[in-house]
Amino acid sequence: MIKAGIIGGAGYTGGEMLRILVNHPQVEIAFVNSSSNAGNLISDVHTDLFGDTDLRFTDQISQDIDVLFLCVGHGDAKKFLEANPIDERIKIIDLSQDFRLNRNSSIENRQFVYGLPELNKDKIQSARNIANPGCFATCIQLGLLPLASKGLLQSEVHINATTGSTGAGQSLSKTSHFSWRNNNLSIYKAFEHQHLNEIGESLVQANGAPLPLGGTGGGLLTFIPQRGDFTRGILAAMYIESDLTEEQAYELYENYYAGHSFTHVSRKNIDLKQVVNTNKCLVHLEKHGNKLFIISIIDNLLKGASGQAVQNMNLMFGLEETAGLKLKAANF
Repeated sequence: MIKAGIIGGAGYTGGEMLRILVNHPQVEIAFVNSSSNAGNLISDVHTDLFGDTDLRFTDQISQDIDVLFLCVGHGDAKKFLEANPIDERIKIIDLSQDFRLNRNSSIENRQFVYGLPELNKDKIQSARNIANPGCFATCIQLGLLPLASKGLLQSEVHINATTGSTGAGQSLSKTSHFSWRNNNLSIYKAFEHQHLNEIGESLVQANGAPLPLGGTGGGLLTFIPQRGDFTRGILAAMYIESDLTEEQAYELYENYYAGHSFTHVSRKNIDLKQVVNTNKCLVHLEKHGNKLFIISIIDNLLKGASGQAVQNMNLMFGLEETAGLKLKAANF
């Protein structure tokens, strides 16, 4: 059994991590750290786990583990590791953005590998530290990687993507209150979302040569993020000028994802409910004149966060990639 520890277990990603690991056949949860909930039953905070576990939160950290999940806010993972030396034998999977970019991918003697299995599966299998991708980044990259792998990202990519309210985290803010979010739709960080940088690095890697992507607010990627009035999931709608026929595009995508367990190419139109509560990404393609239209959908808390983190753990420890992640969509 793999012994796992969780830092930041009271938030949305921590709760999803617990929901998966409580039922993972090859994992034992050693501790769940939450300084604000120390001593409380986990099921008192994550009430969906009532009857599944009698574990309590702790403010202690044990080194008697094999893997440590950092389910903390952006900036807090780096601070945690600086303040709490973790034994080198313990593998770390960080769900924040602290180590995703090449320039920030190391701390002291730890080097982090970008944890997108559809791009870095071989590297992940031999890695000791993983930087889990962002939710928007995962959804958008999985819609574009096959094109990048063949050098076919040579014109502007227009991206409109809508995320559920859980993408904003559990802490209350003006835009996460039910009364504001319900029956509402809004745009934020247009052209400048922070995930553009990690998307750009992955596409350049897949392309095998530099691309004029720029950083936030420039280059080939035009990204308009939206807040949706639903709880979970991301739908990204993208288009790019392309000489590929629709059949050629499908062959490219189907061949690229043939060896990947969770990303599937659908020749029928797709909707968000097909992936909510799963670790799947579905991709659908259409050709309209000289434009290739791409739809990519994921659950932001699973394939966009905790599910992908467990997928990475499975690869790191030589387990079946789908272990603990065979989840049916909440379709109704």
